Amino acid sequence: MLTHEEYPTIVAVSSGNGRAGVAVVRVSGSRVRFVLETFAGLVPTPRHATLRHVRDGSGEIIDTALVLFFPAPASFTGEDVAEFHVHGSRAVLAALLAALTALPGIRLAEAGEFTRRAFEAGKLDLAAVEGLADLIDSETEWQRRQALRQMEGSLGRASEAWRERLIKAMALLEAEIDFSDEGDVSGPLIGEAVGDVSDVLAGLNAALGSFRMGERVRDGFVVVLAGPPNAGKSSLLNALARRDVAIVSAQPGTTRDIIEVRLDLAGFPVVLVDTAGLRESADPIEAEGVRRALALAEKADLVLRLRSIDSSPNRIGLSHRDLALATKADLPGRSEPDELVVSARTGEGLDALLKAISERLGGLSSPEPALLTRERQRIAVADAVAALKRVVSARHDQAELLAEDIRIAVRALERLVGRVDVEDVLDKLFSGFCIGK
Repeated sequence: MLTHEEYPTIVAVSSGNGRAGVAVVRVSGSRVRFVLETFAGLVPTPRHATLRHVRDGSGEIIDTALVLFFPAPASFTGEDVAEFHVHGSRAVLAALLAALTALPGIRLAEAGEFTRRAFEAGKLDLAAVEGLADLIDSETEWQRRQALRQMEGSLGRASEAWRERLIKAMALLEAEIDFSDEGDVSGPLIGEAVGDVSDVLAGLNAALGSFRMGERVRDGFVVVLAGPPNAGKSSLLNALARRDVAIVSAQPGTTRDIIEVRLDLAGFPVVLVDTAGLRESADPIEAEGVRRALALAEKADLVLRLRSIDSSPNRIGLSHRDLALATKADLPGRSEPDELVVSARTGEGLDALLKAISERLGGLSSPEPALLTRERQRIAVADAVAALKRVVSARHDQAELLAEDIRIAVRALERLVGRVDVEDVLDKLFSGFCIGK
């Protein structure tokens, strides 16, 4: 592996694409001081913004910029880092990037390369990197809170505490092995080690229990619209999305496949799903749509069970996680006591519906963001749990075997935060980052 001194110096636009009032160009690597002297005429005082003319190789002014310098190791990447805050026109950025990359030893950054260098410098562990990726992609308040907690190292700190406790247990078992001839040592040391393992196992199981919620916050709660044809599912989907997502027609059975739209409902990320009308059908395409609708309703976090207010009461049993709605409230008809009355045409009852959905989803969530949010994290913790369960349920006092299972658990926790076996994970993860991050 290259040392940071041997890494090429990299440059990229770290702000968003397109026309903007201000854009940020970031440079990281061993030639940052040379870049600053060449383009700004000086190396600014660390972490103080300095207004300078930025000039190209011929001395022509590219733009007037705020220039910042973050010396190693107190920077995002752990290397010397410079930032040029320039006007965000395509022409300015193109000229600045062309001038920077014309210097020897400087090239454009690859996707996620700044963050990868931060990881390799020990500035972020793998879980924090994943949190940073999620924070960049966050669309709702709950996603932001959860991603920020991950990025700030909550999972890394918990993992390190578990790991240290397990290493202590391994040391106790090693001592038992070394002093196995001493009759008064074996029992107490093994018992203390297993006690430590039991405490860690409880914490790991609690983290595993939070995974489904963490995954839901990250990917979105699934809310399914279900009911007979012409119950107003597509109209309600369009009303909640505030745009025409689904085709609306008076002809029953218009929707035959699944239509999804992502929404932010009171800070909750929601995937709202329109499905085929539930009825018996000889049409194989419509019948397949009904089958998919029922299968999705079984897995949904919440099912909105719809019927038109001018139709017979809906007694379709879909899920214990359902909310009954009487739609088309602008038509004559009667609602049932357990139904919310809504009209996609007039907007009647939509605020009450949104409030009810938020309350239901809030009841599914926990007050604190989840520790585990990705399948990779769940697998690592599950592997550790499986190994530690063997320790606490062992019917023998073979310290060597107990220590081996604890070692397997420690290695799983090291995978969790990226200490070992992470190259394939890193390549996939960083490829999803923007170039300037």
